[in-house]
Amino acid sequence: MALEERDYFFSLGQRMLEGLAGDEAVTCQLRAESSSFVRFNRGRVGQGGEVRQRQLELDLIRGSRHASGSVNLVGSLEQDLPTLRATLDTLREMRDAVGEDPHLAYNTDAAASSETEHGGELPRAEAVMDAVRRSGDADLVGVLASGEVQRGFLSSFGQRNWHSAPSFNFDWSVFSGNETAVKSGYAGNRWRAGELETRLRKSRDDLAIVQRPARAVEPGRYRVYLAPAAMEELFSILSWDGFGLRGWKTRISPFVRLHDGAAQLAESVTLSENIEDGVAAPFERSGFARPPRVALVERGVSSGHLISPRSAREFDAATNGANANESPESLDMAPGDLDAERIAETLHSGLLVSNLWYLNFSDRQACRTTGMTRFATVAVENGRVVGPVRTMRFDDSAYRALGENLVGLTQQRDWILSADTYEWRSTRSARLPGALIDDFTLTL
Repeated sequence: MALEERDYFFSLGQRMLEGLAGDEAVTCQLRAESSSFVRFNRGRVGQGGEVRQRQLELDLIRGSRHASGSVNLVGSLEQDLPTLRATLDTLREMRDAVGEDPHLAYNTDAAASSETEHGGELPRAEAVMDAVRRSGDADLVGVLASGEVQRGFLSSFGQRNWHSAPSFNFDWSVFSGNETAVKSGYAGNRWRAGELETRLRKSRDDLAIVQRPARAVEPGRYRVYLAPAAMEELFSILSWDGFGLRGWKTRISPFVRLHDGAAQLAESVTLSENIEDGVAAPFERSGFARPPRVALVERGVSSGHLISPRSAREFDAATNGANANESPESLDMAPGDLDAERIAETLHSGLLVSNLWYLNFSDRQACRTTGMTRFATVAVENGRVVGPVRTMRFDDSAYRALGENLVGLTQQRDWILSADTYEWRSTRSARLPGALIDDFTLTL
C-alpha cells in the first residue's frame, strides 16, 4: 500500500509541475493514512470502521510572495489532476494579491531527498477483542486506532521525500460502580499480545485499589511519583514555546531562564527531539530535513532549540526542520536509575499520581504550572499502597519539580503515542520515564 501511495503521489506531482508558469515555484506536502478504528463500550465492540484519506498541501511561490492551499485527493489521476490545476489558478490570484513575506523560507536543495519505510507488526482487531473479553473488564471503554501513516514531499526544485510508518494505539479506561476509573494504554509499532494482557490485568488490579474509600489530603507539599503518563501531560504544556528558538527570542518561553543560563534543571534531566525513533516524518512541510536527534537539555542545562525555517530566517539561524510551532514531535527523556516495579517502596510515604489534566500556566515566566490529578492517584504509607486520594489541584514550578526537588527518574520508560484523531491520526509521541519528586505542591 505504501509503495502504491508513493508512486501515485510522485506521478501526480510531476504532472502538476508541468503546469507551472515562468519563474513560479511550488512545494507540496502529502498527508495520507490508512487506518482502522474499533471503539469499545462496556467491554464490547461498539463501533468499527476503516479510514483511507489523502490531502495535498500546496505553496505556490514567486519571489517573496506566496499563497497556500490544500486539496483532498481521491487517488485517480483523471480526477485529481484537474482539481490540482484549478487550485493552482486560484493560488495565483491569491499570491498576486498579497504582500511580500520577509520570512518566507523553503528548501531548494534536491539533495535533501530521502525515503524511509518503517517496519512493524500491527494487531488484528479480533485479537484485541479477545484480550478485552478475557480480561473480564465489563466496564472498559476505549478506542483502538491502527494502521499506516504516510508523508510525502516534492518541489519544483527536484526534491522528493517519502515516509511511511505503521503504528497502533489502544487507549482505554476501566470504570467501577462508584464512579472511579483507571486509565491506561498500549501504543507501539510491534504488537505483543502478552503486553496488552499485562496492562489490562494491571488496570483491573488498580481499579480494585481505587474502589476503596477515598482519603482526604490537606493542601501542602508531598513526596510524589509522577507516572510516565502524568509526565507526558506536564511536558505537553511545557512544550508550548518551551523549546523553540522563537519562544526564547520573544521571551514567551516558560524556559527563558533555562535558555539564558540563569537557571537549570536536575543533572539527571536530558531531553531531546528523537525523530529517528518516533513516528513523525524526518522532513517538514517546506522540505527541510530533520536530523535524527536534536539535543534540547543536557544534564539539566539548555543545549539547543527547535528552529523552524521561518524562525531561522527571522533570527539568522540554521533550521533543524522544526514544525511551525517549534514544539517536539518525538520528545525523548533519558532514563534514570529507579526501578518502577518497586516505586511504592522507594516513595515510602506520599502519593502515586498516574495522570494529570486541565493543565495551564499559573506563572509562565517562572515555569509554574497548575492542573488536577486524574484517575488513579493513591496514597502510599511505609511503602504500601493504602487507598485512593480525592482529586487535588497542584501548582508548582518545573524548576523545582524537575530541578532541586527531583529525587530521580525510572529506568523504565513508556512510549506514549498521541491518541488525537481530529481529522488525522497524530504522529506526535514521547518516550518518558516516571519521576520521583520531593515537596510537590498541592493547593486544594
